[in-house]
Amino acid sequence: MRLIHFTSSILAIGFLAGCSGAEATAEKAAATAETASKAASAVQHAANKPGRPDGPKLSGKPSAPGVDISGLPSGTYKSEAGHAYIAFSYDHQGYSRPILRWGKFDAVVNLDSETPANSTVTAEIDVASIDSGVDVFDEHLVSADWFDAANHPKITFSSTEVNQIVTGRGTLTGDLTIMGVTRPVVLTTKLNKIGKNFRNQNDMFGISATAHVKRADFGIDKYISTGADIAIKLEIEFQKEN
Repeated sequence: MRLIHFTSSILAIGFLAGCSGAEATAEKAAATAETASKAASAVQHAANKPGRPDGPKLSGKPSAPGVDISGLPSGTYKSEAGHAYIAFSYDHQGYSRPILRWGKFDAVVNLDSETPANSTVTAEIDVASIDSGVDVFDEHLVSADWFDAANHPKITFSSTEVNQIVTGRGTLTGDLTIMGVTRPVVLTTKLNKIGKNFRNQNDMFGISATAHVKRADFGIDKYISTGADIAIKLEIEFQKEN
């Protein structure tokens, strides 16, 4: 209706100007009609833009296929220490989101490339290797107030379900154990690339993954009003054992 009203208004202005006999000519009438036609075309073009509620919705192109894990041979793949990172962050009273990491851990993938769902993933983190960038804080974090590294020196993960979809993205579900408490956790995982290490030609792949946990679920409830929800991020490259 807005399109009809807009076009009609322009035509009416041209018609009234012609009837006044002031200076209207056939040439000006033709120019007015052309202007009206261009305006109507512009309005129609705007209406057809995606995202407009009064215009048609344009379907996007299908996403490109992702990395296919079946391009790698089955076998045991281990995290490469020089290119593997496990970090976590939390909301510190709304002022910032500190980022901490563990410097020492091992992760192992037993890959079944023909049936990726049959693959398994395990990981073991050295609790004492936590690194906040502040020595005093690190000492506090490994104390009994927090991770209690003396009595619980390892954090472990063992997969229970691997769901790798065709786009190279999927979920990894498993049991996470912290301070002797085991809870299920789901990691959203992206397979970044498969290939061969350029130095030793070992088969390899890299992943990015994220997860969210509540620290109180694992008995870490000191100052629970601060940073109750923990965001975990992993960037890991795996190489095949020969």
